[in-house]
Amino acid sequence: MFDEKATPRRLESYVAGAWRRSEGALRPLHHAATGQVVAEIGAEGLDMAAALAWGRDVGGPALRRHTLHERALMLKKIGLALMEGKEAFYTENFWTGATRRDGWPDIDGGIGTMLTFASRARREFPNAHVIPEGPVEALSGDNTFSAQHILTPRRGVAIHINAFNFPVWGMLEKIAPSLIAGMPCLVKPGSQTAYLTERVVRAILDMGVLPDGALQLVCGSVGDLLDHVEGQDVVTFTGSAATGRKLKAHPAIVENAVPFTMEADSLNAAILGPDAGPDSPEFDLFIREVVREMSGKAGQKCTAIRRVIVPRAVEDAVAAALSARLSALTIGLPEDDATRMGALASLEDRATVRDRIAALQAETEIVAGDPDEVTLASGDAERGAFMAPVLLRASDPMGGHAIHEVEAFGPVATLMSYGDAEEAVALAARGKGSLVSSLFTNDAAIAAEVVGGLAPYHGRVLIGSRTSAKSSTGHGSPLAPLVHGGPGRAGGGEEMGGMRGVKHFMMRSAVQGEPGLLTAVTGEWSAGAPAREDVHPFRKSLKELALGDRITAGPREVTEADVAHFAAFTGDTFYAHMDSDAARANPFFDDRVAHGYLILSFAAGLFVDPDPGPVLANYGVDNLRFRTPVYFGDALSVQLTCKAINPRAEADHGEVRWDAVVTNQTGAVVAEYDVLTMVAKS
Repeated sequence: MFDEKATPRRLESYVAGAWRRSEGALRPLHHAATGQVVAEIGAEGLDMAAALAWGRDVGGPALRRHTLHERALMLKKIGLALMEGKEAFYTENFWTGATRRDGWPDIDGGIGTMLTFASRARREFPNAHVIPEGPVEALSGDNTFSAQHILTPRRGVAIHINAFNFPVWGMLEKIAPSLIAGMPCLVKPGSQTAYLTERVVRAILDMGVLPDGALQLVCGSVGDLLDHVEGQDVVTFTGSAATGRKLKAHPAIVENAVPFTMEADSLNAAILGPDAGPDSPEFDLFIREVVREMSGKAGQKCTAIRRVIVPRAVEDAVAAALSARLSALTIGLPEDDATRMGALASLEDRATVRDRIAALQAETEIVAGDPDEVTLASGDAERGAFMAPVLLRASDPMGGHAIHEVEAFGPVATLMSYGDAEEAVALAARGKGSLVSSLFTNDAAIAAEVVGGLAPYHGRVLIGSRTSAKSSTGHGSPLAPLVHGGPGRAGGGEEMGGMRGVKHFMMRSAVQGEPGLLTAVTGEWSAGAPAREDVHPFRKSLKELALGDRITAGPREVTEADVAHFAAFTGDTFYAHMDSDAARANPFFDDRVAHGYLILSFAAGLFVDPDPGPVLANYGVDNLRFRTPVYFGDALSVQLTCKAINPRAEADHGEVRWDAVVTNQTGAVVAEYDVLTMVAKS
C-alpha cells in the first residue's frame, strides 16, 4: 500500500547525459486503486534537439564500437541485474492497478524478453559489426564481380513512444532489438504509469553497463521532439490509432521518410470451433481464456479478447458459462492475494470505457456485469478505478458496425454468433486487422480452413486444443521469437519476431565489387576472393586462422564395392543405388549412383586432419545440395575453404564456417555445402 503521508515522487527525464526536471507545471499521477497521488510528471523546457543530437553523436558511435555479441552481452548483464532487483518494480506495479499476476508478463516478461533477445542474437548473428544477409550473388562468369546484402546500424536514434499499460515490457521489448542493432534509444513512456518506467531506467543507468548516450528517457510530453527527426532515425509508437496516424503524418517524418512502426487499436477475436461443444475440453479452454483475457490487467491489454465468436447453436451455453465465471471474479486492491482483477489505470480510463460501452449498446445487450456498479472485496469504488467485467451480446453480428469498430479498452467483450466457418472468418475480418486471433478446435480440417482465413488479418493466430492446453502460452502473450504486430487498424507494423526485430533498426544495402574486397566488407569469404594453402587449416587456432585458408584434397575413386558396403552398413538400399535397371528408368540417372551421404563421408575423409588440435567438434552442415550424380569409377576431390570466423565472447572457442565443394574428374560440382566446426581460440 502506498503511504499517504509520503511525498509524491517528482519524475525526471534523462536526456543529453543528465537527469533533468521540468521547468513548468507538473501533472499529478494517481494510484489507480486508491486515488492517492504517487508521482508528479512534466517535461517542459527540455531541449529535444539536443537530446537527439546527444544520441546520434555520442550514443551511436559508442554503441557501434562494440560488436553485436558485445551489445547483446550488455543486455544480458542488465537483464540479470534487473531480475535480481525486480521486487522494487512489483511494489510500484500495484500503483498501476495491476495485481502481481498481472505484473508478471510486464516485469518478468519484459526482462525475459530482453534476455531472450540477448541470447538469440549471440546464436544467430556473427560476433561482428556487419551482418551479411543471404547468399553471395555472382555477377560475372569468372568470379571477378559479385554482390551481397549487408545490414549495418542506422546512424540515428530509435524513438520509442510507448503506451501506459505495459510500462516495463513495453520499453524493454523495444530497446532490446534497438540496442543490439547498434541504435541508441530515446524512450517516452505513457504518462499515467511513467513512474515505473523511470524506476527501471534509473536501475539500468545506475549499472553503468551501457555507454553514454545509449539510453534516454522523457517523462512527460515530447514537445517538439518529432520536429527534429532525420532520415536515419526510427520512430515506434504504441497507442491509439488516432494518435498514431497523427504522428505518422508529422511533416518531419513524412519529409525525411523516417521509418515509423505503429501498434494501435486491435479488436482481437477468439473463435470457438464448430466441433467444440459444451462437453468438449476445447469449450472449457475457450471459456477460461476469454475470462482470463477480459480480466487480466482489467482488460487493458493490446492483445485482450474483444470479440467472442461462437457457433449459433452454443451461444446461450457460452453466455451462461462466461457470466458464471465473470461474476465469480474477486475484484479489489491489487496487492491483496485474493484479488483476481484489480483496477483500470485511472478514473479517466474508466469513464472512457463506460462511454464506449454506451456506444456499443446501440447494437448489443448486456449479458453480464454492470458498467456503473461493482462489488469489491477490498478498496473504494469511488477513489479507485474499479469496474466489473462486462459481457455484451450482439443482436446482428454481420450487420453490426460499432462492435467491429469501437474498442472499449477495459474488461469488456462482445459475444457474437456465426453459422459456419466462413462466416466466423468474415466476422473476425470485420475488425480490419488485429494483433492476434485465436481458434479453439480439435479438428484438423477446421483449423486449416479457419486459420487460412484469419492469417491475412492478424499478426498472430493461436490454435487452442486439448493437446496443448497445459503448455500453451495463451491468446494474449506476445513472445520474443514471434511477430508482435498486425495489419490494418492494428498499425501494420511488426515488433519482436526474433531477430527480425533487430533488423528493423538496421539498414540493408547491396554491396557489389571484386570478391576480395567484398570479403573485407562482409567478413565472409566468397568464391573468387584470395585463398591460401599452407598449413592444414585444421591445425590452426582461431588466432591463426584467416578467411580463405584452404585445403584441396583428392581424388578418390568411387567403386561399386564402396556403394554396396555403404548400403549394407547403413541399411540405405534405395533402388537407385542397388538396381541398374530401376536406376536407368529414373529420369535423373543414367545408371546406379553413389549415396549422397557416402560422398560427404568420402569428402570428410579427404579433408580431415586426424590428430588432436584446435578443431574441437563438427556440429553441423548447412545449405547442402547434390548437384551431379556420382557413378562407379568417378574420382572425387574436395576443396575446403575457411568462410567465416565467429569467436564467442564468453568462451575459449568459436564457430568456423567452411565452404566445401566436391567435384568429379571433369571438374563438375558434385556437392556443395557449409561445414560448421567449433575451434579453440588459441
